Amino acid sequence: MDNILAALSEFWVNTNIPEQLKNVDVRGAFTNPWVLVPLIAQVSWWFYKQNINAIIFLALGIGVWIFTGSPYAHGLVVNGELQLGKVLPVAGVGLGVIMVVIYLLFMRGD
Repeated sequence: MDNILAALSEFWVNTNIPEQLKNVDVRGAFTNPWVLVPLIAQVSWWFYKQNINAIIFLALGIGVWIFTGSPYAHGLVVNGELQLGKVLPVAGVGLGVIMVVIYLLFMRGD
């Protein structure tokens, strides 16, 4: 198990994935027709098929992605110190997202 985790960690560092995620141009991605047209087509298909779970998962994913880029999220760690006053709201939002996902996957009957 340690070999697998070490290999994944080495892969993560060698491919510069964290830096690539930091450098994503969100405005450019959502105004690019090569991204926007398939996204609109997929969401339209989900509406047609009435797949509300997929639409909610997409909305949660985009919401978490936007939150992680917000000034509030960047202010969680200042000068290498965790700001304890901001941890509880972030944990509450995270717990809420997890509860929605568990409800949609396991408790809700279609």
